Amino acid sequence: MKWTFENGIPIYLQILGRLRTEIASGAYPPGAKLPPVRELALEAGVNPNTMQRAFSELERDGLVYTQRTSGRFVTEDAEVLKELRKNLSKDVIEEMCTRLMRLGLSREEIRDAVEAWAERMESRKE
Repeated sequence: MKWTFENGIPIYLQILGRLRTEIASGAYPPGAKLPPVRELALEAGVNPNTMQRAFSELERDGLVYTQRTSGRFVTEDAEVLKELRKNLSKDVIEEMCTRLMRLGLSREEIRDAVEAWAERMESRKE
């Protein structure tokens, strides 16, 4: 995947956000081994210390753990992963609703739009 970074936001926070999203989405499934810090840093075009800072934060949050000689792995704790998805979804919903309210939509219009979207998605599955 191509790494792009926005100005004005610390790179390690952007890396952290991306890795959290990839863990939550299953791109890195529970128990999966993460690429080494140096490899990801090279791929992202950042200093390994920057990538290490993001990894340390993931470890502090309980999303990854280190096995001394084997590397870092995604947690297999379903509750931790559920909480991650819940927190990430809150952020997305807040951003979406804020943007829609700025467009002038009411709370009811937003709810109706989300329900209509969900119905369209459900009908696609059938």
